[in-house]
Amino acid sequence: MRRLAGGLACLAFAGAAAAADEDKDLELIPNAAKPAAAGNAAPSAGSTGERIFVENALGFNSLRDDLLVPQPPPLPPKWQERLFADARIEWPLGPGAFFAYSGRLNLVAEENLGFPNRGNVTHDLRELYASFEPRTREYVDMGRINVKSGVALGFNPTDFFKARAVVDPLTADPRVLREDRLGAAMIRGQLVEEAGSIGALFAPKLTEPAPVGTDPYRGFSPLFGRTNSTNRWLVKGSIPLADGVNPEALVFGEEGHVKFGANLTESVGQSTVVYLEWSGGRRLGIIDEAFAFGRETGVIPPAASGLIGQGGEERFLNQVAVGASYTTQGKVTFNLEYHYNAAGFSDSDWNKWFALGEGQPATSSIARALWYIRAYANERQEPLQRQAVFLRGDWVDFLVPKLELTGFVLADTHDGSTLMQLQADYAYTDNWSFGALAAATTGGRRSNFGSLPQGASVLLKATRYF
Repeated sequence: MRRLAGGLACLAFAGAAAAADEDKDLELIPNAAKPAAAGNAAPSAGSTGERIFVENALGFNSLRDDLLVPQPPPLPPKWQERLFADARIEWPLGPGAFFAYSGRLNLVAEENLGFPNRGNVTHDLRELYASFEPRTREYVDMGRINVKSGVALGFNPTDFFKARAVVDPLTADPRVLREDRLGAAMIRGQLVEEAGSIGALFAPKLTEPAPVGTDPYRGFSPLFGRTNSTNRWLVKGSIPLADGVNPEALVFGEEGHVKFGANLTESVGQSTVVYLEWSGGRRLGIIDEAFAFGRETGVIPPAASGLIGQGGEERFLNQVAVGASYTTQGKVTFNLEYHYNAAGFSDSDWNKWFALGEGQPATSSIARALWYIRAYANERQEPLQRQAVFLRGDWVDFLVPKLELTGFVLADTHDGSTLMQLQADYAYTDNWSFGALAAATTGGRRSNFGSLPQGASVLLKATRYF
């Protein structure tokens, strides 16, 4: 186990120098009525901890062959085999200081991926950082850090550092994606007190932005073109107002654009938590924003912007997630949420998208431009739909001890199409677990989720913990 940990750490240094932070479970407030003020508190000074496991995941995709707007190649692979070693480790450096690493080494085989090449072996450097506690409850972190904000589960308007941070996901569960993503290189300071907390960070631009699309041959690249292609900063603070009422305010800046955000949770009895998450700022709609980024990175020609647009002007746009969490005595937790994204597709945008793309060859410039919008939104983890309803359930000890069942449904309120996922994990022993995951999209050919190429998928996995 120690040799494996050391090997993964060496791979991290070979990949790049950056940093990260395993934020504690307090950030996932909907499942526990805990103060938001402690949401991003650094781990206890001098603490040690590690989680190391090896997992084999075999997945299969069923693709639709009757899309109104055919997706340009390459299409999602029909099968994929992935063996990976995953580690999250902390080493104490002395009183009030520690060093942390989080990463994943992947061995990949899939349809249409040749062997051998750099695409067969990749390393995801999620986090690599040093943390210091100069004085009690004052923290300074430097390196690559996965900063997570927000109290909702299905959509986090205040999670400003989620954009382009997820690569090669094995699940569509937003809660899991928050953890298994790339951090950004930054310096961060935090002050955590009983009366509240305040923190600030700065993530500098290290390189030019990478074009949209995961590079299957990325090898050991740290992918700073995704996470550090602009100068970004964030200030956030929280003050508990009453028992179970914990507001948090955020201000985020990126290349001259400022967004504001807020999180609010309130306990209602012992089993229920209600929460609200909001962000707003001047920006383009998702279509105009996608084409602007495509022109910046040299992927989309200027003429493509005339195909479809949302006015081309920046406006103050709001994003909202409001929901509630309820936990039964039988260890079942439900989360029900409503999502609103003013930057998403309107009914008119959807009609234009399908009208322009219907009957076009998959290799045409029109089809490529239309699907580029969706690829851009997907990388930024921003919903295309304007409004949606999200329901998630988590059942611990389902039918038998140590069997956990987790599932969610995301429904577009415009057309009724859905994204669904169900996952079962069984802890066979303290060291071995086995799981299965099934996902599907439903809806008509002119619907949001029904127009995606992936109709259904299945994943089987076996995990060995150390």
